[in-house]
Amino acid sequence: MAKINRRFIDKHWLTFVLRGGLAVIFGFLALFGGWTDMNFVISIIVVYLLVMGIIDAIGALYNSLKKHGWITSVVDALVDVIAAVCLLFFAQGNLVACMVVLAVYTFVSGIIDVFHGFLSTVDPTDRFIRILAGIIGIVTGFVILNSGSFEMMTFIRFFGVYLLIVGVTSMVYGVHNRAQEMEDKVARREAIKAKSKKTATKKKARK
Repeated sequence: MAKINRRFIDKHWLTFVLRGGLAVIFGFLALFGGWTDMNFVISIIVVYLLVMGIIDAIGALYNSLKKHGWITSVVDALVDVIAAVCLLFFAQGNLVACMVVLAVYTFVSGIIDVFHGFLSTVDPTDRFIRILAGIIGIVTGFVILNSGSFEMMTFIRFFGVYLLIVGVTSMVYGVHNRAQEMEDKVARREAIKAKSKKTATKKKARK
């Protein structure tokens, strides 16, 4: 069975599920909520990014206590929080500035996902999910950066679709890793039992 490389992927599976669920909720609201006020939308995105940062920060603390590693969780948390701070204090309600910040955020997040996809696991399902999410982020960042002709509603819906896709892939990734974790536990128990039986058999043979 493919093993996860904890040097590069130190998030608990539940972190992926929580991040994915949050992205799906905000993506659904952005896509179907009928939002038209830019300041309100940016405020919602700031809240979303801050909550995502908090989830990653808690994940980093949990994994540091479990000695599973925490660096990548901290990096993800910093990316979320820095993007939120830039939107809140530097973009100042300017649509172009907000687009640039979100474009850089999605682009960087995509690169991080691709990095994890290639280095964190040899499992083909995990690798496909992470690389797919990463490519979507990179493409989305590039499109947002070159979307000066977008109307506000078009931009909101476009970003909502992005959040939905990333949210679903993140949840699938988390659930799949949970299944792998359970399978690994069963495999380890069976290996221990087999080793114990083998040891017992050797002792009987010696007698």
